[in-house]
Amino acid sequence: MPRSTVLTAAGAGVLVAGGLGGYTLWHQHQQTSEQDDGARSAATSFARAWEERSLEKASYVGTSPAGAAQNFRTATHALGDGPVSVEVGKIDRSGSTATATLRVSWTLADGTKFDWDDPVPLATSGDAWGVKIGDRSLWHPKLSANDAFAVNAPSTATRGEILGRGGAKIMSNQTVYDIQIDPGKATRSSVQQLEGVVSADPGSLTGKLRQAQSSGSKAAIPVITYRDSDYASRKSRIEGLTGVLVSERQQPLAPTRTFGQPLLGAVGPVTGEMIKDHPDRYRAGMYAGTSGLQAAYDQTLAPSGGLSVSPRSNPDQILHGSKPQNGKNLQTTLDPKVQGAAEAALTKTGKTPSALVAIDVKTGDVLAAANSPSYGINRALSGRYQPGSTLKVSSTYALLTKGFNPTTKVACPPDIVVDGRRIGNFEKETLSDPTFVEDFAHSCNTAFVQATSSLAPNDMHDAALALGIDQDWGKQLGVPAFTGSVPPTTGKVDQAAASFGQGRTLASPLAVAVMSGSVARGSFIPPALVSGQGGDRTPKPLDANALSQLHMMMRQVVTNGSGTVMQGTPGGDVYAKTGTAEFTEKGEPVVRAWLTGWQGDVAFAVMVEQVSPGQTGGTVAAPVAKDFFTRLRTG
Repeated sequence: MPRSTVLTAAGAGVLVAGGLGGYTLWHQHQQTSEQDDGARSAATSFARAWEERSLEKASYVGTSPAGAAQNFRTATHALGDGPVSVEVGKIDRSGSTATATLRVSWTLADGTKFDWDDPVPLATSGDAWGVKIGDRSLWHPKLSANDAFAVNAPSTATRGEILGRGGAKIMSNQTVYDIQIDPGKATRSSVQQLEGVVSADPGSLTGKLRQAQSSGSKAAIPVITYRDSDYASRKSRIEGLTGVLVSERQQPLAPTRTFGQPLLGAVGPVTGEMIKDHPDRYRAGMYAGTSGLQAAYDQTLAPSGGLSVSPRSNPDQILHGSKPQNGKNLQTTLDPKVQGAAEAALTKTGKTPSALVAIDVKTGDVLAAANSPSYGINRALSGRYQPGSTLKVSSTYALLTKGFNPTTKVACPPDIVVDGRRIGNFEKETLSDPTFVEDFAHSCNTAFVQATSSLAPNDMHDAALALGIDQDWGKQLGVPAFTGSVPPTTGKVDQAAASFGQGRTLASPLAVAVMSGSVARGSFIPPALVSGQGGDRTPKPLDANALSQLHMMMRQVVTNGSGTVMQGTPGGDVYAKTGTAEFTEKGEPVVRAWLTGWQGDVAFAVMVEQVSPGQTGGTVAAPVAKDFFTRLRTG
């Protein structure tokens, strides 16, 4: 046989053997690929069914699709109906079983995403792959077979409280009732009835209902929040109204709706503007501080942690977020008794805006900051007013520290001309051959113009600064406030006006009270209202000789001067200085009345924003101060 034939045969044998082996390897690879594809297809089908929340569409081994779907609904119900993303990651297969790692991202009610990797077992049933039901949950590796997710909402934690002196509860957590309208169920008739119950303007709530129904909005329409006592008197008329929702929760409340307002502030639903300014902090449906201390210290008072997710069987195991923590209390220096007396005293001013600040003489702590009316601006702390003759306390301190003798005779004519400008006493009053002590007691402007004319431009500014006006004590106070402004004088007329608290001088009631507290104490201490804010509060001693003379003069105001209304005030001797500031508003003369001073351990300032011509600090502000101390000492 030719060699070539033998070689061909041998070669043919080799080719046949190689062909059989290659087919086997190819067939095995084909089977492996089909198995892998089958497992991935089953995992992908399961992932899509999960995203669509239609778990009956997937294939299973060991249970029916309906059973798996029901188990899914039970286990994940607490997570809400937010968007879900499920992606198929790595698949580890061994023969007819496999494990698919699914990357799950579930958007919760607060907008955060709960992300986890879920190892899902797969197996074959016949030639088909499906999700295998075993002895653990399909939905999370840390859930047991029949377990479920539990969601801990921020509402499970409480807001911190605002405390006063000695731990007294200024704003404590109490039950409130939120009244809302369900636009999908409410009727025009039921909402009209609600308007009457809550004293809303006729048509205001029905208009909101109409707008919501026209737009197809399903969001509840907030109406009002009642404290327990207010809701109790309306409960029978609210419950049963079609589409009117009532929900109960806890919220910090002051003893009354007006107590401590606007200083303390309020808690309410977050506004669109708040969400826009702080998207990482606020979300629709949340409650937060909306004004005053509640807003300024919202991060301290608010519960922390947001939504958290845990297994229902093990609430302490946090799978997402952090467990809600109660807010921290805010400690203030306010004294409920002093605050209450201040607010009650301000009712004497009727509809005229007014403020009263009280300060502890020993410590410099703010005991009360009362405003009337209780809504609107915080006049007590932030008001910017010409302090009038109350600033003569500071002007006199400037004189006394420069060696001026208060027994010096200083004439008190009804008016005086300064650099071509006529300056007069409030009611053109005059005194006969007075000493400066008498000028002070009767608050003679013209005498002060003469006495201070020789002071340097910085002298009255420096004296006011030493007593606490125009100093930067915002950090120690812990809340925004106007500390006053007594700038160096720029000429004779400016100096004359500054000597009796007019011209460019400005102060808040708090700043005036700080001044009186410094005189009473003998040193300046920056005031504090929110405790623990830091900053130096070391007392800064004042001129003892000047203060001794000033004490005598301020007592003379009460015993034989413009503040005689304060005589007989319960609690002991009162030291005071009246103030009457004049200004023009819309072309008409306006008068502002002041009284400041101290009695025992309490320094104070009273300001009544506008009074009738002829009325003064001694006739309007002094009765308020006397009523305040009477309530405080005898109440």
